[in-house]
Amino acid sequence: MKREPGKETTDVTILGAGIVGVCCALSALERGLTVTIIDRKDPGEETSYGNAGVISPWSVVPQCTPGVWKSVPRWLLDPKGPVKVRWRDLPSILPWAWAFLRNATPEKVERISDAMSLLMLENVEIYRRYLSGTGHENLLAESMHVSVYRGDAKPALDDLPYRLRSARGAKVEIIGGKELRDLEPDLAPRYHTAALVKDQARARDPGKLCKVLAEQAQAQGAEFRRIEVTALRPQEDGTQSLETKEGLLPTNKLVLAGGIWSAELLRPLGIRLPLMAERGYHLEFTEPGVILNNSIQDAGAKIIVSSMNGGIRVAGTAEFANIDAPPNYARAEALAPLAKRLLPGLNTGLKRQWMGIRPSFPDNLPVIGPVPGFHNLVAAFGHSHYGLGMAPGTGRIVAELLDGKQTNRDLSMVSTSRF
Repeated sequence: MKREPGKETTDVTILGAGIVGVCCALSALERGLTVTIIDRKDPGEETSYGNAGVISPWSVVPQCTPGVWKSVPRWLLDPKGPVKVRWRDLPSILPWAWAFLRNATPEKVERISDAMSLLMLENVEIYRRYLSGTGHENLLAESMHVSVYRGDAKPALDDLPYRLRSARGAKVEIIGGKELRDLEPDLAPRYHTAALVKDQARARDPGKLCKVLAEQAQAQGAEFRRIEVTALRPQEDGTQSLETKEGLLPTNKLVLAGGIWSAELLRPLGIRLPLMAERGYHLEFTEPGVILNNSIQDAGAKIIVSSMNGGIRVAGTAEFANIDAPPNYARAEALAPLAKRLLPGLNTGLKRQWMGIRPSFPDNLPVIGPVPGFHNLVAAFGHSHYGLGMAPGTGRIVAELLDGKQTNRDLSMVSTSRF
């Protein structure tokens, strides 16, 4: 039954129908709470649509690693490199970049990696539970994360990314060219070594995964309303009403899971958070002529390539720009030769472009938990590159908070008060 604006009939309103908001809804429903999900678009239409599909408990390596500053000048000077900054936006980006580099110390990276591990915990198992009985269980495929190397580059188990993963339980193995070719026959022979991270999964269609889980939430009683929210209006009783084009919509408990737009809604309330619009691009080759069995990362080019239901998808570029800057699809097109170098047999003729906005804090961690000074307002946004992997864990924590349970997890690393 459709609820009318002005009638508060649900325990929880979740603002944002991306994968984080949907997982928050499913976890809240498991605890017996009634839920309304609100978004200006259908579920899975924004950043959740365009990622590389990796779902791993071992995605515990932040972007802000020691020594990353050495690569920044080279990346910025390369027009086809993995990082791009719109120079006109540089004044607003510099404070964020400085904070990012200050997080790139060994001690801070270990703490960030621990927090990432907490949020990634059991993500594959939770997704499988959510998908059970939907008829779309095959949206999740067993997979390894395969980082491939060419030229003089070689992996070592004591390299920081593999040390961070292994210390938190990942099984990592180094293999040579013959084993790599047996594993992925369509890879170019120039890739002579690979590091395998085992026991994870990949989404065959991230956007559809989000839509299917949103349908699952609706089947369990959640309501989805497609409304554009323009502002939060604090009420005398400490709750928030949502200002919409359909009028003022009261809420009981409100979860902000709207990515970059959540910070924009908080700004007029005096809450300023260092959330950056980090735009990601992908290309999807719709008649690829090749297939991959796992998620493949070119360790040198910083791209991830995977077989999806819609073809071969290549992702991995980052562009820092203001939230309203127009897309620069040359960034997407720059991925085509990199994918072709990895997969010589790839048919690059038919393809689709995409751009989405990753909401990134300078420590690569989201904000999760109560918003100080605002009764019954819970944050769940800013997941950077890791939203698909962190969404189930975020939903579990948010549901505990909504249910009034005392969580036994240390949430200081994801609190808004850390800024």
